[in-house]
Parts: sequence; C-alpha cells; structure tokens
Amino acid sequence: MTDPNERPLPEQVVEAPGPVVSMAQEGAPPEQTQEGSAYRPSYLFLALISAITVVADLGTKHWALRRLETPEGIATPMQIIEGKLAFVLARNRGGAWGLLQGASDVIRKPFFLLVSCVAIVFIVSLYRRLAPTQRALKWGLPLVLGGAIGNLVDRVRYSWVVDFIDVHIIHNGRAYHWPTFNIADIAICIGVGLMAIDMLGSRPKTKPVANPLSEPPADSAESS
Repeated sequence: MTDPNERPLPEQVVEAPGPVVSMAQEGAPPEQTQEGSAYRPSYLFLALISAITVVADLGTKHWALRRLETPEGIATPMQIIEGKLAFVLARNRGGAWGLLQGASDVIRKPFFLLVSCVAIVFIVSLYRRLAPTQRALKWGLPLVLGGAIGNLVDRVRYSWVVDFIDVHIIHNGRAYHWPTFNIADIAICIGVGLMAIDMLGSRPKTKPVANPLSEPPADSAESS
C-alpha cells in the first residue's frame, strides 16, 4: 500500500545528446570540415606566371632577330663576357640537343607541334591535382608551360626556334660549348628542376619493420 503523505518524485528529464565535435574538428580549416570542399589551385597564378614567361621569351627573341642580324642577313654577334657569354642568333630547326635537326619539315614540324600540345595538356592536368604543400611544383609547372608555349609560337610562325644565348665554359684547361638556347629553355630547365625537387621531397618515408622473432609476444610475457 502507498503512503498518502508520500509525495511523488519529480520526473527526470533526459536531454538528447547533441553532436559531438572534437577539438581537431574545431581547429580544422573550413576546407577540411565542410563536406565536398577541397583545395583548388589558382588558375590565375598559372596564367600569370606562364604569360610573363611567354612575354619575356618572345620579347627577347624579337630583339635578337632585329639586333643580332642585319636586314641583309649578316650575323652581328654581341659579346657580353669575352670568351664566356655572347648573344649569337641561331635558327634551331630541331629540338633539344639537335633532335630531328636534319629531318624534313613534313616530319619535323608535325612532330614538335604534337609534342608541345601533349606537354601543355599534361602540365594543365597535373596543375589541377596540386596539393597545398606542393609549392615547388606550383612554380615549376607555370614556368614549363610558358616555355613550351614560347617555343611553340616560334614553330608555328617560322618552323624553327629562335636561339641567341651562347655560353662557353672553361674547366681544367678544357673549353666546353653549351648549345645555344633562349629564355624559354631557361624557364623549362628551372621548372623541371622544381618538379624534381617536389618529387624527391614528397617521397614517403619508410618506417623500419620490427622483426616478430626478435621480441616475444605480449601474451606470453604477461603469462610468465
């Protein structure tokens, strides 16, 4: 039987648990906490650096055609550092290191146009997958893209590339002559170097694997 003087206890109200937010999520940047968001590289940066490279390359080539050769076609080299650096106009019908230099235009021009277009498409597609930490690759790809476009413009206009930077190096009494090049070639070399730095720096570090025979299992150690 119940006591008439006994008062009923108040009902306990149980609140529904709310969403649990960890400290890592609170301090995480918006692109990591919001679903569907991801890092997107700046195409404006890609276009700007590539455009600067193309303008510098085509501008210096235009100067070389007007300054390093007379209207009659007579070469007028310009010595910058005697015996080491000079500006000499050269019409490079081949590729790097004289590739397809002696081939006919029917083979050479379509080949280099195809290679240049494939390289441009590859660079743009690779830039789309950039990660925020790939700073070297972020600069390297626009430089390679600008250099490739600069040389491609020459091949479309002239069927050859304007080269004018001529370097001679003397080491241990021996003289070495570097093939004549241009600003586009410099940008491509720097860009490829930055790409190599990114590839070497992003390699995952392998952790040493413990030998299971060197240490006894945890269960056997506790049982003893």
